[in-house]
Amino acid sequence: MSSTTNARPQWGTEYVRTISPYVGGRPIGQVAREIGMDEANIVKLASNENPLGMSSKARQAVVDALGETARYPDNDGYALRQALATHLRVPADWIILGHGSSDILEMAARALLSEADSCVYSQYSFIVYALAVQQAGARHHVVPAKSYGHDLPAMAAAIERDTRLVYVANPNNPTGTLASHDAIAAFMKQVPANVVVVLDEAYIEYIDPALRTDSIALLREHPNLVVSRTFSKAYGLAGLRLGYAAAQPALADVLNRVRSAFNTSTVAQAAAIASLKDQDFLDRSVDTNRRGMAQLTQAFDAMGLRYIPSYGNFVLVRVGDDDQAGARVNAELLNKGVIVRPVANYGLGSWLRISVGTQAENARCISALQVALTTV
Repeated sequence: MSSTTNARPQWGTEYVRTISPYVGGRPIGQVAREIGMDEANIVKLASNENPLGMSSKARQAVVDALGETARYPDNDGYALRQALATHLRVPADWIILGHGSSDILEMAARALLSEADSCVYSQYSFIVYALAVQQAGARHHVVPAKSYGHDLPAMAAAIERDTRLVYVANPNNPTGTLASHDAIAAFMKQVPANVVVVLDEAYIEYIDPALRTDSIALLREHPNLVVSRTFSKAYGLAGLRLGYAAAQPALADVLNRVRSAFNTSTVAQAAAIASLKDQDFLDRSVDTNRRGMAQLTQAFDAMGLRYIPSYGNFVLVRVGDDDQAGARVNAELLNKGVIVRPVANYGLGSWLRISVGTQAENARCISALQVALTTV
């Protein structure tokens, strides 16, 4: 008979056990229960969602697709990949689908990193990069930010012999900063051919077209580039979880080999195809964001608050001088039924990230913030 012990087993690898799980924006229902307020009176500006919801065409596509949900979805997403190929003007075999763009980011780490490898990414960049690298057990090279954005020359210089992957967010979340096409193009020329760059363009639709990186042109030039995008933001499909990426066939094939089976649902695929056909809705979403961004930043100017000019659908604003300021102001806003995003986990404890909402939601947030700043 084997001996017994009271020692608890250690599940998972050491680097997995040290992961701090991703924490999303507080759900409206949870906050409503905590403060005893009707959900209809709570404003959520924490998760960079589209305040207009999804397009009517996407909504109808969801309804039409419900009759097929007893069957597994098309694992290859043929129709959606064809639609995206037309949208991006690339061959369909360049397209990779994910349940949100975070799935794409994690696929890259699973496919390309091992415990013997390293990954480069910027300080103040999307926290999923760090989580993906940690899951693979690889080493992190976190390059200090420059003016809260990516220091691309320094990131190129940080690439070592064991580096296999680089994440670049453009625009960056949570700071909203943007690197120019020329800066990205120059960076790609500095990256060794055996190092993959994931260019995360989750907020690309919100950028003035004149300021956008021509990432598809760069994709044709560089076989080691992956361009990642999402339907969660400007298209308003966050709850359906649909992201995508494009890469040249050899790299796309590697990523698709680690893609989970049936990782995008029938409903999500149908809604995404319909969304691509509704340019009017996309234009209205971008215009709503432009107006809302001006509404928020003008109010911050009036309150004397420092903020970082943003090219996304959110803005990072400093609400105090110490590392606890963000937590204090966030607590006051929650008590008033306004949910924003504290970013102390990024090392930005004196800041809050506020998503752009409707005119009424923005006004509610501004009013609550004015009161909160006088009471903390």
